[in-house]
Amino acid sequence: MASRLAQVASHFTSSSSKGLLKDEVVIVTGAAQGIGRSCAIIFAREGAKVVVSDLDEKKAQIVVDEIKAAGGEAIAVGGDVGAEDFPERIVKVTVDAYGKINHIVNNAGFTYDKMLHTMPDDSFDVIMKIHVRAPFRLIRAAAPYFRVKGNTENRSIVNVSSTSGLHGNVGQLNYAAAKSAVIGMTKTIAKEWGAFGVRANTVAFGFIQTRLTQAKEAGASIVIDGKQVALGIPGGGKQADANKPVPGVPLGRGATPDEAANAVLFLISPLASYVSGHTLEVTGGAGI
Repeated sequence: MASRLAQVASHFTSSSSKGLLKDEVVIVTGAAQGIGRSCAIIFAREGAKVVVSDLDEKKAQIVVDEIKAAGGEAIAVGGDVGAEDFPERIVKVTVDAYGKINHIVNNAGFTYDKMLHTMPDDSFDVIMKIHVRAPFRLIRAAAPYFRVKGNTENRSIVNVSSTSGLHGNVGQLNYAAAKSAVIGMTKTIAKEWGAFGVRANTVAFGFIQTRLTQAKEAGASIVIDGKQVALGIPGGGKQADANKPVPGVPLGRGATPDEAANAVLFLISPLASYVSGHTLEVTGGAGI
């Protein structure tokens, strides 16, 4: 019995030292900061070769440098995920560098909040473009590297949704519609690509402490189609105070980006080898 336990312990130690994602290639969009940055760093720590993609290539390169300094492997790819040439370009760069693609994490996005009766077409259209059309086009471009019969490697797609996509949210009709669409898209991928051993899942985040949930008064913004779009929520960020429990969240607090990224790690890792078509809610218990 003692010998058997020693063998199990030895096997566990050996597997752990290799990392959950050893030699797997992961594309992460919106990876220069927040949840995307945490995903890139944690995946690299688990042995993955990470393609760090972001609108701001200089910030993406900073993440790459951080990964390399820790002994990991990564490359930066700058660009707008909504650009017409983006999918083919990032797929080519990835395959040229690493020869394959194991996972795509469609994380890039932002909010452009308006009440329904005041929402202009462009604020609706751009959110759908970035959160629905862009992930669809990237996944489609990568199809030749996923739809491969007999490939037994760990391969998956993870699309980022939100509790707004599950329950709706005041002032976020565009965002809620897009994040709801992502769930249907993911389930369809799971059904179409399951025969190739590819899993597809969605992660729906609740309150995560990022620039999208900080106070809008802090002045964070992003330039989209030549327009300055303010990020955050009016009076936001107060929930990050550990001494002030977050109403409606049983755990009483917002999550860190690392906690959010760990949920994505689970979904792309072999630990979730029989999980597909699922929407994992990372909410601290909110919405139950």
